[in-house]
Amino acid sequence: MLLVVGVYVVAGGIANNAGRAAKTLAKGSVPAAYQDLVQKWGNLCPAINPALLAAQLYQESGFNPRAQSHADAQGIAQFIPGTWATHGIDGDHDGDRDVWDPKDAIPSAASYDCELASYVKKVGGNLTENMLAAYNAGSYAVIQYGGVPPYEETRKYVKTITTLEKSFAAPVTRVDPSEQAAGAIAYAQKKLGTPYLWGGEGTPEQGGRFDCSGLTQAAYKSVGIDLPRVANDQYNAGPHPARDELLPGDLVFFSDDLTNPRAIRHVGIYVGGGYMIDAPRTGAVIRFDPIDTPDYFGATRVTEDGAKALPTTV
Repeated sequence: MLLVVGVYVVAGGIANNAGRAAKTLAKGSVPAAYQDLVQKWGNLCPAINPALLAAQLYQESGFNPRAQSHADAQGIAQFIPGTWATHGIDGDHDGDRDVWDPKDAIPSAASYDCELASYVKKVGGNLTENMLAAYNAGSYAVIQYGGVPPYEETRKYVKTITTLEKSFAAPVTRVDPSEQAAGAIAYAQKKLGTPYLWGGEGTPEQGGRFDCSGLTQAAYKSVGIDLPRVANDQYNAGPHPARDELLPGDLVFFSDDLTNPRAIRHVGIYVGGGYMIDAPRTGAVIRFDPIDTPDYFGATRVTEDGAKALPTTV
């Protein structure tokens, strides 16, 4: 679904939402270059929040400001050119409206969400879910059915974004442990000593060898959870516990750029005591390694719904 925007003018705008409790983004969940923009504009109206806006941007482009789809949707929020020409806004007040500039595109994405919310605000039920349904199926369908319409695609879209939202929001309480964590660890333990293979997914043709994200993907697949193939997408498969809240089974991530989740380059499975099982590099074997290194980025507590919500490509 392409993100198309319309201008939304709400009385008081951002200022009138200042007194409303604002959800904050989880540390490292959004590239630092966009953190302030998403946090600010994600509080434009009561129907949205920064984590929800981040989830939409991630699904649309993976935070890539140069993304372009086969349908010619453009930029970090994937605007159709004709719609942008009519409805794009000058978010940074620099005198132009540039679809490739996140300082314009992110505010425009938020304004469109709020415009939809204004159309369906009198419909019963959850305003945010109705807004997302209006984005997918049109506001008239939401009004007609008195809430999220009974369309499979629309209901899936609403669930996808609201589930992804949880991986971008800072946890307010300790996040629940995964029921599948022990099984994922057991799988990884059986692979200790296996030689690393770049691109390895453990197939017979590859001699049962793995790279880092191939191992974590296979470990969770063994317990019925399908993760994306690469580490930086696996990071969004659930909420993010702090270092002192880690539990066995959490995925732990590493990067040379600690401000950008899209730059994550390595992942392992935490086993407790400051150690993980990982497939480290060419020439090494699957082994136990310490996690407390300068390139430690953060962790994810994998959930089944979180994994299902991840886009197949970003």
